[in-house]
Amino acid sequence: MTARILVVDDVLPNAKLLEKKLVDEYFDVLLATSGPEALEIIQREQPDIVLLDVMMPGMDGFEVCRRIKGNPKTEHIPVVMVTALDKMSDRMAGLEAGADDFLSKPVKDRALYARVRSLVRLKVTMDEYRNRVATEMSLGSEEERQELVLKPEDTHVLLVEEDQKSADAIRKSLAKTCRISQLPMGDDIAERAREKDYDLVIVSLNMRHADGLRICSHLRSFEETRQVPILVLVKEADTKLLVRAMEMGVNDYLIIPTNEMELVARTRTQLKRKRFADRLRENLHVSLRLATTDAVTGLYNRHYMSSHLETLFAASKKGGKVMSLAMLDIDHFKAVNDTYGHAAGDAVLAEFARRIARNVRGVDLPARYGGEEFVVIMPETRTGDALLIAERLRTAIAEAPFDAGGEEGPIKITVSIGLATTGGQEIKTSRDFMELADQALYQAKEAGRNRVVVAGAGDAGS
Repeated sequence: MTARILVVDDVLPNAKLLEKKLVDEYFDVLLATSGPEALEIIQREQPDIVLLDVMMPGMDGFEVCRRIKGNPKTEHIPVVMVTALDKMSDRMAGLEAGADDFLSKPVKDRALYARVRSLVRLKVTMDEYRNRVATEMSLGSEEERQELVLKPEDTHVLLVEEDQKSADAIRKSLAKTCRISQLPMGDDIAERAREKDYDLVIVSLNMRHADGLRICSHLRSFEETRQVPILVLVKEADTKLLVRAMEMGVNDYLIIPTNEMELVARTRTQLKRKRFADRLRENLHVSLRLATTDAVTGLYNRHYMSSHLETLFAASKKGGKVMSLAMLDIDHFKAVNDTYGHAAGDAVLAEFARRIARNVRGVDLPARYGGEEFVVIMPETRTGDALLIAERLRTAIAEAPFDAGGEEGPIKITVSIGLATTGGQEIKTSRDFMELADQALYQAKEAGRNRVVVAGAGDAGS
């Protein structure tokens, strides 16, 4: 996942060095050498993340951060304070100014990339939340965007740590941020974690009597905990262990022994991400249900999808971001209605929608386009990732017959999918974008159905 990053440092060689590291990792980098210049660039370019040096002449990093977070147009942009200051009071000042994260100089590459990617995921989720609110407002709803407030009593974190002394220290550090729970240690701790709705799981990877990496793997494999952020604690020398953890989907890490302010900052970042993701999955769906959802499937209807696609497409073109769109058509659906009746057809549509909803990400938007046609909008998603999602959807439909509630028994259903991506081609309007996906869908039908076709790339197989 790429991003546009603003690096702010009054020492140009430092800024250039950071720029090279980020460019080598395929990030788009902007540079500023003063606070006022940074604020002007942020207002004009709306970057995804700001890496902000603290010690600058004139307007220091704390003041720049306060101004970013005090402006409604820029308050959603994550700010990482890059500092050589190690006093608790300095880090507290950064938190009070609104900083989302800290990096200590000299900046280590692994820490830099992990922090940036974690905050990019948070920013994508926040942007999608803001876009959906904008769509809702354009449809005439008076629902206002609620301010995100993390109340400790409403925020539940699971700590997996067998060293009680370390656990007590973490509990004390996070006392004003969240409620900490611990479960009795055992091989089934990840399974027991499924029983509660946690906002974050903190796992030590250096336990003697438990495999922290396996616990993380299990948490990612269970549906109930798959979307819960994971923050791991690891020793600095355990690079191989950390790489394995990040590869399996761990969101962030802390080096042992932990710094209290860093622990608080990273915990708050992950809690914000979870809270925004929860809102995407639940609150907006509920508030828009009557006006914007399809009565048969419960998915968003064509009116909402078209309005939201217009919002996202405009934002994508303005920000130079790639987005993808999949058009799905149930194969031979007319035969289902003719053979089993319209009640059975409606049951198939409802189950089809459920399978789609279970197999897309929180930032994706599935909708019923009309009849047996559906659309999935995938913000900031390149072709390769979109193809993986489309294939997952196709498999989820074909792998098990549909129970339509009739005497005839389960019905085998398949789906054809056309996939389009904005990257690498000039698409002028959202209507053109839809047309491109529709053409790919037609090719999938012509090629034999039950397959995914990528616009301009041919058949992806079945």
